[in-house]
Amino acid sequence: MTPDASLSAIFERLIGHSGPISVAHYMAEANARYYASKDPFGEAGDFITAPEISQMFGELIGLWLADMWIRAGREEPVHYVELGPGRGTLARDALAATKRYGLTPRVHFVETSTRLKDIQLATMPDAIWHDDLSTVPFQGPILLVANEFLDALPVRQMVKTGDGWRERMVGFQQGRFLPVAGQMPMDAAVPEARREAAEGTIIETCPAAAAIVYEVAGRLVEQGGAALFIDYGTDTIRDGSTLQAVRAHRKVDPFAAPGEADLTAHVDFATLAPIVESRGCRWLGTVPQGRWLRALGIEARAEALAQFAPQHAGAVRSAMDRLIGEGQMGLLFKVFGMAAPRWPDGAGF
Repeated sequence: MTPDASLSAIFERLIGHSGPISVAHYMAEANARYYASKDPFGEAGDFITAPEISQMFGELIGLWLADMWIRAGREEPVHYVELGPGRGTLARDALAATKRYGLTPRVHFVETSTRLKDIQLATMPDAIWHDDLSTVPFQGPILLVANEFLDALPVRQMVKTGDGWRERMVGFQQGRFLPVAGQMPMDAAVPEARREAAEGTIIETCPAAAAIVYEVAGRLVEQGGAALFIDYGTDTIRDGSTLQAVRAHRKVDPFAAPGEADLTAHVDFATLAPIVESRGCRWLGTVPQGRWLRALGIEARAEALAQFAPQHAGAVRSAMDRLIGEGQMGLLFKVFGMAAPRWPDGAGF
């Protein structure tokens, strides 16, 4: 198989040789290929994230971070850390806001896509890039942001069959990929309280998200600081598959063209809060994005921008509605806050 072979061809050969692969394997490989090959953001890409909708989003995050740092005592050195920084737009807007309050942290981007690193370099040339958190400095507090990062991490799915719980796999039949139940019994991997679910029930977990939140919580306890994870998801435990794919701003079949569309799943914030607290870190809360942005003053900021540039007033208000509207991003997206034990409460929680 040549290095530039399509991922569909690679998966077809792998499944034909070794049998179905797990949903987690499929999602991880598909997203690795997808993010390595393109810039998916913006109107010309496949989807638009909140920082690309309006500068207000990044500005308010920056003000939140500055407020936390100031009330915690202005400790130096301080590090701004962003997981999956996209084009660098959020960092640019957030750090422009923090600078007005004397906060000029060292900038660290955790990014594995060479294509996206080149774009981020043009936006934030002073950033330092890392493949993971292990090389981010351990001295000084960290102010960490992850916007639409956890949703792209691979999920593991279990399905209740007539023979008990099985891992949900991806097979190749009649010329297409499709989900199938695995052969190995997996009852022991399902929480006891959920094992008696009805046949056909799907349980979805994200071990990678749990591991990252666990690591960030530990770093906050050791170093001080605060973190915001912003993503679409739920704050209550639910059943069912949430795996979806987006291409050219439209939902498509997640099994149709692996590596050609963005695969995501809803973030299960309900399972992440106990992980934070298990490390002695403070979980500040999980609140809808719309409520959080209103508490930070997005409506006043939008009005100020509209008055400053009346010709853009309509666009400013439309962008605000997209960020906070209940039928748009306001309810589905959640803001999950964390802080070091001796750090203050955060606005909006």
